[in-house]
Amino acid sequence: MSSLILVVDDISTNLTLCKKILGQAGYRTCFAQSGHEALERAKAENPDLILLDVMMPGMDGYEVCRILKNDKQTRHIPVVFLTALEDESDETEGFAVGAVDYILKPISAPRLLARVRNQLSLVRMELLEKTQRLIVEKLGRAAEYKDNETGFHVIRMSHYSRILALALGLPECQADLLFHAAPMHDVGKIGTPDYILLKQDKLSPEEWEIMKQHPAIGADIIGEHPIPLLQSAREIALTHHEKWDGSGYPRGLKGEEIPLFGRIVAIADVFDALASRRPYKRGWSLDDTCKRLKDDAGTHFDPELVEVFLRPDTLAKVKTIYAQWPDE
Repeated sequence: MSSLILVVDDISTNLTLCKKILGQAGYRTCFAQSGHEALERAKAENPDLILLDVMMPGMDGYEVCRILKNDKQTRHIPVVFLTALEDESDETEGFAVGAVDYILKPISAPRLLARVRNQLSLVRMELLEKTQRLIVEKLGRAAEYKDNETGFHVIRMSHYSRILALALGLPECQADLLFHAAPMHDVGKIGTPDYILLKQDKLSPEEWEIMKQHPAIGADIIGEHPIPLLQSAREIALTHHEKWDGSGYPRGLKGEEIPLFGRIVAIADVFDALASRRPYKRGWSLDDTCKRLKDDAGTHFDPELVEVFLRPDTLAKVKTIYAQWPDE
């Protein structure tokens, strides 16, 4: 089905013109001639895009946009202003209330269609990214049902990973990518037998060899794709049990052979696992958990990353997450 565009303008000739231009391009349209009517139509129709006139009697476009962006039901709809105003302050005010673009009047068909296509393309890309994140999140949740870890473990360790990434100086976009990919770290446990995952006694050598297969299983489940989120999730699933000294699994990678995301998640995962309560153990104190990270720096963990993680400013943020998402 083609995209639905709500056009808001108090002048009928402008509505007629937009209907003709957009209709010939294959878009569906609906219309409103006042701010109040626009708010009603936006909720009733849930359009993919709103073209909103600025200068209208009664409620102007700025106020309409402000109300739309403060409403959970309509805040996701992109708003493009239609206006004859060319002053920079008018444009600044429009962006401040939540508009994504401006189209100057008189309306030009090529300009209108180009701006509409661009904004709808951005909407589709955002929806695709949200869908990808949701898939990763749900697969991560599926793995939890095979384990005796809680969903809060995944939430906490994902936050810890993001905190450490930012503390290392990674761009926020990379830290967010890590945050969204980290929940998939143990997805391979879906392929591990329950009698091993749920065993409260020490695993036998044979059982341990089966357990050590879950990173490779996780990488197989995620597969190889050109999508950055899935690439990162696969990398993390495969490498978060590797150790700095080369004694980890499944490939025995050493030092910086281990991808950075894998090294970060290794610290976040172990920190939370030690500090968390489990059916078979009590949670360690944060002091004891930090001491273990420090003791294992250079063997299990990247020593530079541990140093950054244990820095007072970083650890303060970690402790905030730890308190915000306690085990039930």
